[in-house]
Amino acid sequence: MRAVLLLLLAWVAMSAPTPASAQRFNGNYPVCLQTWEWGGGTYISCQYSSWEQCKAAASGLSAMCLTNPYVQERAPEPVRLPRPR
Repeated sequence: MRAVLLLLLAWVAMSAPTPASAQRFNGNYPVCLQTWEWGGGTYISCQYSSWEQCKAAASGLSAMCLTNPYVQERAPEPVRLPRPR
């Protein structure tokens, strides 16, 4: 009886609905679009180089624009001093 109860409990725990979060982070673009899908899931796509691009893509959707948390900022260019002659 305990084995059946444990098996049933394990099956219920594994089949419980959990919101899936499909995310595509790209370190090259500074702005992400987060959209909410039917059923409670979210989708994050980081493929926008400006806030205006993201706002245009979010227009009419249940979405918002975010700063990419994984953006890889470029290192500053080293200062080159003139060589003495």
